[in-house]
Amino acid sequence: MDANRFQDQKKRLSDFYEEVWVCCPQCALKAVAKVDHESHRARLVCLSCSYNRESSDEISFLGINGKWIMPAHAYFDGTLWLQYPFKNEVFWAYNLAHLEYLERYIAARLREHKDRSHFTLLEKLPRFYHEAKNRAPLLRIIAQLKRK
Repeated sequence: MDANRFQDQKKRLSDFYEEVWVCCPQCALKAVAKVDHESHRARLVCLSCSYNRESSDEISFLGINGKWIMPAHAYFDGTLWLQYPFKNEVFWAYNLAHLEYLERYIAARLREHKDRSHFTLLEKLPRFYHEAKNRAPLLRIIAQLKRK
């Protein structure tokens, strides 16, 4: 596939919810939050200090109990590992797959969108992700986050 061409795969942000890289609440290094909605369990594990925490995916919101589908880090109120300030905004990604998807989109000179649904991840991105003038600085940020 041509590296200068991107065809929208109609991914939604929820496609990246099951594994989210976060800052460990104990040592501040990289940890991984995962959620399995079939077993109704969420788990946060640090890759450095072995911090380990488990939770149910059932939460209470405004007095209503339920199984809410949220990004894995939300069950632990975790801070995203892959984030970087950009102008007055924050560039972020949940995990490597999400970061690489954004990288392919941002790097492409030709971006094809067919049959827009108004619900895809790319359609919901802030404007600065789409602007050609931000391509080079955003790609530098992505490279830096990959090395982190």
